[in-house]
Amino acid sequence: MPRGRKSKLNARGRRLRARNYAQASEGAEETVVATEESSPKSCGTSEMPEKKSDSSITVDLFSISDGSFIDLDDAEDLFMYYHTINHQDILTQKVLVLVQILLKNYRTKQLTTMEDMMQVIDEEEMNDFPEILRKAAERLADVFAVELREVESSRRLYDLISKLKLPNNGRVRAGQGFPKTGFLMTVLGIIFMKGNCASEEDIWKTLRSLGIYSGKKHRIYGEPRKLITQNFVKLKYVEYRQVANSNPPRYEFLWGPKAYAETNKMTILKFVAKVNEVSPSYFTGLYKETLKDDLGKNQGNRKVSSAIHPKAREFSFVMCPGLAFSSAEV
Repeated sequence: MPRGRKSKLNARGRRLRARNYAQASEGAEETVVATEESSPKSCGTSEMPEKKSDSSITVDLFSISDGSFIDLDDAEDLFMYYHTINHQDILTQKVLVLVQILLKNYRTKQLTTMEDMMQVIDEEEMNDFPEILRKAAERLADVFAVELREVESSRRLYDLISKLKLPNNGRVRAGQGFPKTGFLMTVLGIIFMKGNCASEEDIWKTLRSLGIYSGKKHRIYGEPRKLITQNFVKLKYVEYRQVANSNPPRYEFLWGPKAYAETNKMTILKFVAKVNEVSPSYFTGLYKETLKDDLGKNQGNRKVSSAIHPKAREFSFVMCPGLAFSSAEV
């Protein structure tokens, strides 16, 4: 592209971002608060998808994009990028880019400014900014179990906050990296769906369907076996024990005391249901179990209920590639 034309476009982009900043700031806080307070989608009868058996339920945890990725360090290239895609795809693409901006800042332990988020917005999409922000926040909550919050109102600074009290705000280990909260909730969900106790074979069979393999470093989660059997176990979110009288030894996973203290089955069920865009009651047997478990707790019985022990369930967790991040920092 001729240098003069690019310079004009770059100048136009800077003017638009400066003019739009104040207007976007005004609505951002309301959008973030509304997203934090929103509950998983409740589907009416007309919206309920075709009923599936337990063996065919799909949990699509990572369907963020088609895999496209751009250099977020160059706001001018970002501006040019939006003029190369079809209009109907623009809002979807901007949600994706905003997700990537927020995750990039989280990974490097930087707060996100309004100026950072305004890289996404052009003048004609100004009215769509609250919706773009809401969808980005929802996608981050769905996949990574983190909430977008304004952490410093005077300077309009935002951060992603882990929904569980994992160390280092969900990173687990000290240093930079991506949030591990969504992965932990996924593991807790698999255990719950397997009747509150999942064999090691079932855990890794399900995780393999996500492209997560024991002993192989994942671009977001690092080495998953170490993360589960060492970090999550040490933090008491997961219990990892040998099956009684098994020879050769076999192992199984259960919820740990920290999981029971910081979350519950209904929260995990809502996490799964939200991704599937159904009401938690759609999972009839699981929903009844969560209600009975909550009732037992309210009556002062904190012992894990085993009265309802669901049949073995084969839930298919499907991972869709789309997060084009380096695995250097996880």
